[in-house]
Amino acid sequence: MKNGQGQLSEIYLDSRAQIVCPPELIPAPGQYLLAHAHASDSPLAVSVFFSDSAPNGFRCAPLLTHSWTPGTRLHLRGPLGHGFLIPAFARKVALIAFYESPARLHGLISIALKQGAEVVVVSDQAMSDLPEAVEIQPLQAMNEIYQWADYAAFDVARENLNQLKEMLAKGSQSKVPHEAQVLIRAPMPCGALAECGVCALTIRHAWKMICKEGPVVEMSELI
Repeated sequence: MKNGQGQLSEIYLDSRAQIVCPPELIPAPGQYLLAHAHASDSPLAVSVFFSDSAPNGFRCAPLLTHSWTPGTRLHLRGPLGHGFLIPAFARKVALIAFYESPARLHGLISIALKQGAEVVVVSDQAMSDLPEAVEIQPLQAMNEIYQWADYAAFDVARENLNQLKEMLAKGSQSKVPHEAQVLIRAPMPCGALAECGVCALTIRHAWKMICKEGPVVEMSELI
């Protein structure tokens, strides 16, 4: 984990943004940075997730704040948390954004394609820069694609997690991926420093702090 300075250099039409920062601060897919605008009176830092590579930094998923503009200087801390890990054997990869933009899963596309995998993005929100090799399916096809995959990566807000589990349970369980991971998003103001409990999640009658024990967790821990 590092502390350093960065700058928001550009905001795109899809609400993603480009952040210029030192290479050691660039998070892996699923990891996050805590970012605080220079001279801001906001007491809380903002969680920033990787979406795609970019010169001198990275392109992040849509920001949680609308107060930043191009040129905003940022204090950055990270990378934080556990990210995604596509297993080497995976040849059918499903990236499933549950009622969200697939931006936080976008960084997995190039990794999967480099190891020769087919990639299907499941989302009701389109992205404009997906490679032609990537298939796009609506969220209603989630169970079918989940059974097709040998690795699946999900992006879901904590408040929608139970709904996701219920929808998966309704599908046929004749075949499920060998591996599946879930990015669970929740407010993470302390970034694993204070154990403030804001991001706490109950799993199997035990508390898990998403900020440090996530935000990516194994699907096997959830169901």
